[in-house]
Amino acid sequence: MKSVVQPEVVERLRAAGCVFAEDEAAVLTEAAPDAATLGELVRRRVEGEPLEQVVGYADFCGVRVRLRPGVFVPRWRSGLLVELAAAHAGARSTVLDLCCGSGALGMAVRHRVPSITLHAADADPAAVTCARDNLGGGVHRSDLFAGLPAHLRGTVDVLLANVPYVATRHLPFLPAEARLHEPRTALDGGEDGLDLFRAVVAAAPAWLAPGGLLLSEVTEAQVPAAIDAVRAAGLRAAVHSDDDLDATVVTGASPRR
Repeated sequence: MKSVVQPEVVERLRAAGCVFAEDEAAVLTEAAPDAATLGELVRRRVEGEPLEQVVGYADFCGVRVRLRPGVFVPRWRSGLLVELAAAHAGARSTVLDLCCGSGALGMAVRHRVPSITLHAADADPAAVTCARDNLGGGVHRSDLFAGLPAHLRGTVDVLLANVPYVATRHLPFLPAEARLHEPRTALDGGEDGLDLFRAVVAAAPAWLAPGGLLLSEVTEAQVPAAIDAVRAAGLRAAVHSDDDLDATVVTGASPRR
């Protein structure tokens, strides 16, 4: 039975600046087993904690992703990464979700192509724990490629690398939800936002299988520099965009032998 949303909950959320107060009130009400819990959830949301961290999940690309406090919340625009990755993945593909956070991208790709072999990795212990909640096995604590199993070298058919790409000087302008409740390491991409992107691209050829594909999200302004980095690594570069999602993805394809 659908829970009844209390008007006072909507008003508290609206007063706190929640643009979609009615929708958020419905999500919070559904997540709360009793009035006391609802009051606590509303308090946390009003104080600025992301809705998804408050209720403990995010609905993303057809899957429900469990979340923990302090873990990066998957963005809807990353649906373009999922779409492109699933289109490239075959029934026996090995997929690596690098800088995985909650594991949402890999989880959504596996939902579309259930027979893949999925690995995921993140340097943040909280993210690794959260990804294991969602994916089960195959989750590694790893600073980029450093802690991955050696047997994955040269075998990755799809490399999802949704690395941080916000330029350091732009961090103060991010919404408070991100600045205060998500780890800086999941947001800060260095001087021009591409420090980690370049590191991943430079190392990717050693991990990609012949014909394998690297995919990474960037801003439109970062495309020229990102393309240069992909080509310098010996990968075939391409750009994909989705105006509805406000998303831009750069891909790098490994040569087929």
